[in-house]
Amino acid sequence: MNEDWKPPRLTGAVAVVTGASRGVGRGIALALGDAGATVYVTGRSTRGEGRTEGLPGTVDDTAEEITARGGTGVAVRCDHRSTDDNQALADRVRAEHGGLDLLVNNAWAGYERSADVRFDAPYWDQPMWRYELCEGSLRAQYDVTRLLTPLMFERPNGLIVGIGFTDGDTYLGQAAYDVFKAANDRLARAFAADLRKKRVTALSLHPGFVRTERVEAAWEALGDGPAAVVHSPEYVGRAIAHLAADPAVGERSGQVLAVGDLAGEYGFTDVDGRRLPAFRLEGRMSLATRMDRLNRVVAQTTPS
Repeated sequence: MNEDWKPPRLTGAVAVVTGASRGVGRGIALALGDAGATVYVTGRSTRGEGRTEGLPGTVDDTAEEITARGGTGVAVRCDHRSTDDNQALADRVRAEHGGLDLLVNNAWAGYERSADVRFDAPYWDQPMWRYELCEGSLRAQYDVTRLLTPLMFERPNGLIVGIGFTDGDTYLGQAAYDVFKAANDRLARAFAADLRKKRVTALSLHPGFVRTERVEAAWEALGDGPAAVVHSPEYVGRAIAHLAADPAVGERSGQVLAVGDLAGEYGFTDVDGRRLPAFRLEGRMSLATRMDRLNRVVAQTTPS
């Protein structure tokens, strides 16, 4: 691991990172731990109640590593599709800290059951449950954000970050996936508009092609292309840590930002010392087709 990164200090800051059992959410939470923040790690995968689709990682594991890195990790079993769970999370943060500085909306169920039907099948061959997984993910972001936002009003510089990926006007290769990923960005813009008279910033952040646990499970199948430009989940976390520590972050409210661009602006690198530029899809293979191939390999290699 590259030890050259000097994280900004977020000591005293309170953050919630949704969907942080593994993948991008875990990387974000760990980077915030490096910066000294208290991080509520939410997700459905716990040591006592099982893991989503048998993939490695739980909220308990992530919280423990945050604490080991110098922050304070708090594991919370939470299904963000449930308003009761979201309300319980808001009540707990309010009771334990009185407010919130950072919310990262990372939870995304749209890749689940990917081996059941081709992920990149045309819309007329797609089951409604796939649309509903994507729809439910966006609803979850909306619901948890509306409940947690008031906790930021008494803080000096609140920040809401939505994790999206649309690659501009490029069609991602599956109708529901494309629509709801684009909606992530639109939701951030809407939040920013409503928050214009508050000291809270809302923006959308696009990672590149991330080496998550799913990608690890299918690494050999990726071959050239994405494998050459893949980055760690913590690269995303480092971008968010710098945004959270930037007193001028409010100037970015409503914007769509790319991790690779922020790495150049703030001068940070990935854990391996590389500074990868903003990711753009190239060639004829859509993102949905890449994900379809990856998820099928995962389904073959993950124990049931």
